[in-house]
Amino acid sequence: MGGGTGSSWINPEFLAEKIRMKILKSRGNPKEFLSRMASCSGKVLLLDYDGTLAPFSIHRDRAYPYPGVPRLLNRLIGLPGCRTIIISGRAVKDLLPLLNLDRLPEIWGCHGWERVTAAGNYIVPELDAMVKSILEESYTWLTEKGFSGRCEKKIAGLTVHWRGLAPAEKENVGTAVRDHWESIAGGSGWKIRDFNGGIELNPAGMDKGLAVRAILEETGDKAAVAYLGDDQTDEDAFRALRGKGLSILVGEEPRSTAADLWLKPPDEMLEFLQGWLDGCEAQNE
Repeated sequence: MGGGTGSSWINPEFLAEKIRMKILKSRGNPKEFLSRMASCSGKVLLLDYDGTLAPFSIHRDRAYPYPGVPRLLNRLIGLPGCRTIIISGRAVKDLLPLLNLDRLPEIWGCHGWERVTAAGNYIVPELDAMVKSILEESYTWLTEKGFSGRCEKKIAGLTVHWRGLAPAEKENVGTAVRDHWESIAGGSGWKIRDFNGGIELNPAGMDKGLAVRAILEETGDKAAVAYLGDDQTDEDAFRALRGKGLSILVGEEPRSTAADLWLKPPDEMLEFLQGWLDGCEAQNE
């Protein structure tokens, strides 16, 4: 069904009340954004996972979503005219068991290097032989140094986790890994980036910002788009969405960010998802 008034979408007063004191950028006016959304031909909700939909956990295989998230996602996924897409640093195979949803969502895993479409198709690029060689060399080094238990091998990268370590041990691990990666993969062909709980090595050519740009190209400029994320790796997505949608930082405290708005998890994040769902369902009645 088409547009209508703001009340048939998300009530503009709803989010304005929730984040009235949390507007981070002058352009981040949620009331005006939500008022415009009623006339948009499509809705696209982009969601990070760890730190956004789920709390951080020392045990990464137990980082389940906040209570209430699966119920809302199950209702959102598949709604006509309303795409719900998870963009995560996690591998798809590691994310799906945690979500435990009734239907398969759209997912861009490993910062966009792998993708599951709405139709369930799995898409992953073929990596250059040199890239594969560097990743294997680095994994061998990590194993020799005793870091393999903290290392995660991905489709296009390596991640070393240090959540739960004492500050001094975390610094030692981080410094050693960064120095090694810079020695074997320094230059424009690679990205070494910190995130909440670790450090990651990826070949250049994909990040969450590029994933967002690809989704925007698919969607066109008539859709209303919002992105919720918490981490430094989400900053690429926030910047990619500048002037094209609403970027929302999710976290216990605000920080320096390219996002427009700030929501505190889990309650305010859940309220936003519920409001988005209510609006999508109203437009499909």
